[in-house]
Amino acid sequence: MQTIVTFGEIMMRIAAEGFLRFRQSFPGKAEITFAGAEANVAVSIALFGGNSRYVTALPKHSIADACIDTVRGLGVDVNYILKTDKGRLGIYFLETGANQRPSNVIYDRENSSVSFVPFEKYDWKGIFDNAGWLHISGITPALSGIAADCSIKAVKAAKSSGLCVSCDLNFRKKLWKWDESLSSKQLAQKTMREILPYVDVLIGNEEDASDVLGIAAGDADIEAGKLDAAKYKDVAQKIVEQFPNISKVAITLRQSISATHNNWGAMLYDSQASQAYFAPVKGGEYEPYKITDIVDRVGGGDSFAAGLIFALNSEKYCTPDKAISFAAAASCLAHSIKGDFNYIALDEVEALMAGSSSGRVKR
Repeated sequence: MQTIVTFGEIMMRIAAEGFLRFRQSFPGKAEITFAGAEANVAVSIALFGGNSRYVTALPKHSIADACIDTVRGLGVDVNYILKTDKGRLGIYFLETGANQRPSNVIYDRENSSVSFVPFEKYDWKGIFDNAGWLHISGITPALSGIAADCSIKAVKAAKSSGLCVSCDLNFRKKLWKWDESLSSKQLAQKTMREILPYVDVLIGNEEDASDVLGIAAGDADIEAGKLDAAKYKDVAQKIVEQFPNISKVAITLRQSISATHNNWGAMLYDSQASQAYFAPVKGGEYEPYKITDIVDRVGGGDSFAAGLIFALNSEKYCTPDKAISFAAAASCLAHSIKGDFNYIALDEVEALMAGSSSGRVKR
């Protein structure tokens, strides 16, 4: 497997303990880890046994060093992380929801280092050395005009270097504030439409296509946990009509029954075959995983992206049906893991794909 490069921001994650609210927890104890969409993907791929390289910009201080040490310790190549005097380490605060109370995220990431560093400051020749894939998301270009320009130039450079490019739309309405003349959605649409012509594999959730591209799946009601999985093939086809360079469109299908009970699955559309593949499948029909006691759902989409990218780059799972099955299983298991990083091994994903879902103790 060639090296898979991911580029984007990483932050400190400060979470209230358990299911406590911020006002119950602070001042007091908190769970501190590191997290970021592209870093999450790189870590997960490394834990599956793949080769991943993570690229970002961080300030020159010991907390940033601890962040780099954490990612390196999980098997990711961090040699091209840029240390800079400009900016700061972003932070996000998480209050984990339960039952009918949703989780809540508060961002404190303005002026993070990656939002100041232009494309030319990174060693892209070294970054792409022995690499076959670049993964980005819609989060980094949402941070600043400089980060958006860097993301656009990065995908162009990757294509010029012969890499496959994947992009997770990852629309975050609390971001996209760097051009006050446009709304968050308008700015996201304008920017992502400059990136998508250079993308081979597009990843999103049931809302992203609507928010970023204006393509909706019929009468889906995400807030009510209602969606018609079959209609997402039409969404994927409409995306490919607008961007014929995209060979595959992957969409995660989350039905939120409550904060701690979700049904979870996914679809992968192969434009060459004009065929949609769903996972998980039971008796030849799509039947989502029923996750009734979610431990932590933040980072679930990143674990899906990582599973899909790893599978498409492997010999064993590279066909569309196997790739989507692997990605759905990997991301299902991520809902049992505290923190953004998906501490799930390859054999655990394979076991779930094979039907081992009882959670029996291994002795």
